[in-house]
Amino acid sequence: MRRLLLDTCIVVDMLLDAEGIDKNVAALLQSYDCTLYTSFETLRELVVLFNNNRIRAKKWKTAEDVLNTVKNDLDIKILPLREDVAFTYSRLQLNEAMNHHDPSDHIIISHAITERLPLISSDLKFPFYREQGLELIES
Repeated sequence: MRRLLLDTCIVVDMLLDAEGIDKNVAALLQSYDCTLYTSFETLRELVVLFNNNRIRAKKWKTAEDVLNTVKNDLDIKILPLREDVAFTYSRLQLNEAMNHHDPSDHIIISHAITERLPLISSDLKFPFYREQGLELIES
């Protein structure tokens, strides 16, 4: 069974049935041989997006509804933030060349590195982190 970590942008695309996901990545996401995970940090970002009216669907009345959709409808498992993730985060060298200062991205990247999970993302700033142990699947 292959385990995959999903970046926030991928979870949002899945929630909104966006067509921006690469065909090969979409096949992975729908495979019965894959278990999908996301970081607690992604859930925090989803709540912020919902509360700021940046993601909407008729079926969601509250931010909690969004999180329930992720957990129950999309069958994505949630990884808690642990101490070892924080220590990976503390050692992460930032992508200064691309002015990458998003702490949520850095936590998700640190989560992937710590858990040794391939991270699926469409973020163009993420390939930099491969040298630090990130296994990245680009969408």
